[in-house]
Amino acid sequence: MRLDDQRESSNVEDRRGMGGGGGRGGGNLLGGLIGGRMGIGGLIVVGIIALVLGINPLTLLGGGGGAPGGGAPREQIGQPNPASGPALQPASDMDRLVARAPATTEDSWGEAFPREVGAPYQPPTLVLSSGGVDSACGSASSAMGPFYCPGDRKVYLDQSFFDQLAQRFGAPGDFAAAYVIAHEVGHHIQTITGISEQVRGAQARASKTEGNALQVRMELQADCLAGVWAQAHKDLLDEGDVDEALAAANAIGDDTLQRAAQGTVVPESFTHGSSAQRKSWFMNGFRGGTIASCDTFAARRL
Repeated sequence: MRLDDQRESSNVEDRRGMGGGGGRGGGNLLGGLIGGRMGIGGLIVVGIIALVLGINPLTLLGGGGGAPGGGAPREQIGQPNPASGPALQPASDMDRLVARAPATTEDSWGEAFPREVGAPYQPPTLVLSSGGVDSACGSASSAMGPFYCPGDRKVYLDQSFFDQLAQRFGAPGDFAAAYVIAHEVGHHIQTITGISEQVRGAQARASKTEGNALQVRMELQADCLAGVWAQAHKDLLDEGDVDEALAAANAIGDDTLQRAAQGTVVPESFTHGSSAQRKSWFMNGFRGGTIASCDTFAARRL
């Protein structure tokens, strides 16, 4: 993806070296699960799924303020937002990608929102961390991967994740990295349009299986919105960039991850969608180019 001539976003905080990620959410929850209802095999699956293009994994485990059925994290009542970090001063190629990719989402959604939603677009802040981070949705270690917190409307990212994406999941490339960011921004769009709140309300009344099914539609919609973003910037794409995104989507489907972790696939436990579904909905957004083309909740078949 040709980002050299693109502006850098001013909505990026650099919290690297500031600590965090070792508080209430992570340690207590994992300790309880190891000795409780979820065995080590389940933890491996959750860890892998959360590592790639997912929400805060604490919510997949039913903790950290998450909604029933593995919903998006919620702001915890009485929990203050952590202090903001300084603005990012890019010092490496990866820093520059992390600064410029969000700017492309700001440009594309800033143009689309007034036209499609009838309101100005308010972008999220991207928080760059290392080792762990505290958010309004709880604490998370870097091993838990990128996530969006609706409680403070911020995307949280540790750059070491991109090494994992390339080395463990075979999905290298700058466009695959930008796709990760665009997917998390998709969750922000769901928040500011009210979709997330409606889904969390439905999950609260649903069974675990039904809640998981709703979460799959949430995640596939975020994939689709990433496709809309990619379409808006198709002039910046190099040959093979879309293939990078599809390779990433294929590598992180619930069926692929479960098969690798435990040798079997349990569709009713899916929270992000199968590899085929994730690829399909990204391409739906890429071809359709509008928010309306991403209505996974109206789709009879995913």
